Amino acid sequence: MTNTSETRGILTQLNLAPGDTMGDYNQLKVWERAHELVLAVYRSTETFPVSERVGLAGQLRRASISIASNIVEGSSRRGDGEFGRFLSIARGSAAEVAYQLRLARDLGFLSSEQWEQLDGLAQEVGRMLYGLTKAIRKSAAK
Repeated sequence: MTNTSETRGILTQLNLAPGDTMGDYNQLKVWERAHELVLAVYRSTETFPVSERVGLAGQLRRASISIASNIVEGSSRRGDGEFGRFLSIARGSAAEVAYQLRLARDLGFLSSEQWEQLDGLAQEVGRMLYGLTKAIRKSAAK
């Protein structure tokens, strides 16, 4: 549960007042972790079979980029409602990445160790997005 002080903390982190979401995404911890996920996905998919470069590897890369990109785009929008919508889209992309990582592991493209590290990061980003979305929506409801 996110309380009012947590919401204020998130908005302060973005240098925002309630209702104003034009902020600096670089200051968001969730964006930092999402960016780390993109880099890790790119590094890991370099070893995928050539036949998967436009298939699963390409889809994993696009979905991971979508997470960070939606955080960036949402943080530049006016209004908490729009920001929350983009965070929700980012969360959906995080779930997509988590499934695609599992598929890559099951197909033998990722070792169990690689999968555990990447999946852990994807799950962490998803949880962070959920918390931030909840805080933003709570702020928008006021």
